[in-house]
Amino acid sequence: MAGGPSGAGGGVNTHSLFWAVVLSAFAAFGGILFGYDTGTIGGIIAMDDWLNTFGSHDPALGMFLPTKDKSLVVSILSAGTFFGALLSFPMGDKLGRKWGIVAACLIFSLGIGLQLDTNWAVFVVGRVIAGLGVGVISCLVPMYQSETAPKNIRGMIVGLYQLAITIGALLAAIVLNATKDQQSHSSWRIPIAVQFAWAAVLGGGMIFLPESPRYLLLKGRESAARSALGRLLTKSADSVEVEEEYQEIQTALKLEQDVGSSSYAACFKNNENRNGFRTMTGMMLQAWQQLTGINFIFYYGTTFFKSAGIQNPFIITIIADVVNTTMTAIGLPFIDRVGRRRLLLIGAAGMCFCEFIVAIVGVTAGNAQPDGTVNLAAQRVLIAFVCIYIAFFAISWGPVGWVVTSEIFPLSIRAKGMSLSVASNWLWNFGIGYATPYLVNPTTYGINGEKAANLGVKVFFIWGGTCVGCFIFTWFFIPETKGLSLEQIDIMYRESSIVASPAYRRRLLAEGDQSPMHEKRDIDHLETEKRDASQISTNNTHAV
Repeated sequence: MAGGPSGAGGGVNTHSLFWAVVLSAFAAFGGILFGYDTGTIGGIIAMDDWLNTFGSHDPALGMFLPTKDKSLVVSILSAGTFFGALLSFPMGDKLGRKWGIVAACLIFSLGIGLQLDTNWAVFVVGRVIAGLGVGVISCLVPMYQSETAPKNIRGMIVGLYQLAITIGALLAAIVLNATKDQQSHSSWRIPIAVQFAWAAVLGGGMIFLPESPRYLLLKGRESAARSALGRLLTKSADSVEVEEEYQEIQTALKLEQDVGSSSYAACFKNNENRNGFRTMTGMMLQAWQQLTGINFIFYYGTTFFKSAGIQNPFIITIIADVVNTTMTAIGLPFIDRVGRRRLLLIGAAGMCFCEFIVAIVGVTAGNAQPDGTVNLAAQRVLIAFVCIYIAFFAISWGPVGWVVTSEIFPLSIRAKGMSLSVASNWLWNFGIGYATPYLVNPTTYGINGEKAANLGVKVFFIWGGTCVGCFIFTWFFIPETKGLSLEQIDIMYRESSIVASPAYRRRLLAEGDQSPMHEKRDIDHLETEKRDASQISTNNTHAV
């Protein structure tokens, strides 16, 4: 599933249990809203009443959703989210993190309300508007968390946001299963309307939380920043602790402003820091994450399992979501234990194996017979390997893709590099979501007939092939960054090849932070950042 970037802030020095609980709950509702919304459409388009309301009739197929309409209604949310993600940065700067999230919840609620209508055009417009809200929320919530969460648990809280996305998808599957047999509009309106609750809790709760002190300082509102820090630190605004934190945030902001004036063009320049290579790595990593085929299961899994002859495809979807949620929770600690590069390689190999097994079983023993009978043993194998495939994704390409993206960019282009990576993720999400029905569905005939590839389960041969591409891409483009500081990662990009990065990482760690060689590299790194910033400033001056 599509995810969201970690924020760029450094958190605050507080050990307050109250704020740890509040921001953890905040993370949960932000992620649940995101995951639930993306998880509902796959089940809704398989419901009888929804098909009777929006579908077409074919003498051979009965009520069905034309391929072009299925592509549109599923993928259009990602198109809205793509533009919402781009909108989030100016929205967060103009309105602030706090009120930007509240405004996004209102936009999202408007989109949900429109999706309760029985007019096709209104329903689709509702999906677009809801996508805009989701896109803004997916960026601003982690940003707010990273700027306000206690430093000692910031990584865990931001990580909880990714886990909450999978929980949201699981809740969507459970609600869909509870309403699927109702032969009225409530069968699909109830799962959609439940999202009002997530928006109300997130937006309503946000009103009572403090604004990000980092944002307030960025806007020169020093008194408000001290007040917000006082609330977050549970100290008075004029206390020593607040003053120390205030000065630390000011220093960090000054450093970012000194080196962060780069343009998007600077992201693609192959200078000493290899900015262009790193930007393309981030964008391609997000593209390959979508090309694993995972969203085929979460967007079209219910209709796929139904067409494969499985008796209760909604239950299988719940099982798939349980596997995704459980393995994401189990896999988070392995990111720092096993390593990013190794997990991506293991995940790509495991997914590839499972998808080829699903494809082979599906076109042989698992193929439904003309009389409607199916091989139950083959179906169980198919379901089992789909779940194992999801497990491999959940411990590797799901969370690790976002961890790597947040680490590989130098300070001077970090914000813009990550925004390009997020945009790449949503763009590929839209493209694959739109193309998949044309790959899987049968050709229909008549006045509204549409040509389609009718691959069915054979589409897993394609996903298996793309996972081979994921493995090759990881081998040649993704360095091992486990245990390294952001400064050491910059040094690695300058002095080592990608294939040799595991050995070079061990060398960096063995040298230790206090060694003369390491100190020299840190000085060289700072000088390179300053030189890059100076060159960017000169280029901008000449452009003017």
